[in-house]
Amino acid sequence: MTKYSHLEDVELVALLRDGDKIAYTEIYKRYFNVLFVHAYKKLNDDEETSDLIQELFTNLWIRREVFVLNSSLVAYLFTVVRNRVLDHHAHKNVKSRYISSLQQFIDVETVETDHRVREKDLLHSIEKEIQALPRKMREVFELSRRSHFTHKEISEQLQISEQTVAKQVSNALRTLRCRFGEMLLILFLMYFK
Repeated sequence: MTKYSHLEDVELVALLRDGDKIAYTEIYKRYFNVLFVHAYKKLNDDEETSDLIQELFTNLWIRREVFVLNSSLVAYLFTVVRNRVLDHHAHKNVKSRYISSLQQFIDVETVETDHRVREKDLLHSIEKEIQALPRKMREVFELSRRSHFTHKEISEQLQISEQTVAKQVSNALRTLRCRFGEMLLILFLMYFK
């Protein structure tokens, strides 16, 4: 009976290609710890390192029939570990950038949505106050601010003096200013420009 621990790597690889599970186990026992330590120095995470090494050995078994060794087995395994560590870091960087980008999008969208909701609520409140103005004052104000009629056009349409129009607009603005403050009223009036 062959003692696998005494076999050279080339012999183990030949047995591995033939599906010899004991040869595979010997390769695993021979190189797992040294590969783990090497990968851990790059990843600094037990779980990620263990997963990476397990995946390497799993793929070695899956691809055993087509596995061709062009150099030493240890050089091949260290090269695979190095490439997997680089892939892991690249994937982690992409994932980190994606998450950061997604978070920025969520933050901006949340702020914009919140802004739109607040704006809609404010406009609704102002509209409610405009509707609460006395009928004639509301009519003059709406013609002035929403329809952009001049005082003269309003006086002709409603058959009232221009002074009455000016007074009604002034009273409406004063009422709204008292309820909402100067800044909010300015914002509202800019909205209806």
